[in-house]
Amino acid sequence: MRKTQITIDVELDENHIPELMTWNAQDGGVEKEETKAVMISVWDEKAMEALRIDLWTKEMPVDQMKMFMHQILVSLGSTYQRATGEEDVAQWIEQMAEEFAIKSAIKM
Repeated sequence: MRKTQITIDVELDENHIPELMTWNAQDGGVEKEETKAVMISVWDEKAMEALRIDLWTKEMPVDQMKMFMHQILVSLGSTYQRATGEEDVAQWIEQMAEEFAIKSAIKM
């Protein structure tokens, strides 16, 4: 069995707020790439729930956070379709993402 690793390093200020985050992905050739936001979800099979880590630096601009969230919503539709084959639900998620883009003023 082959093993790989993805890591996220977080530097915190005195109030434990992320100031600098970098990530590494061995197989992707990514080393100490700076990022302003990270969202990780893992499935806890025993509790039957998603566990999440949502982090962003105090330097993350609100307009970029809105774009980040929109792109995550769009990708959820694609992921859902690939995982379940339910095209109608995937399209609904993508429509919801477009409504979000309009309501959050990143699209007119």
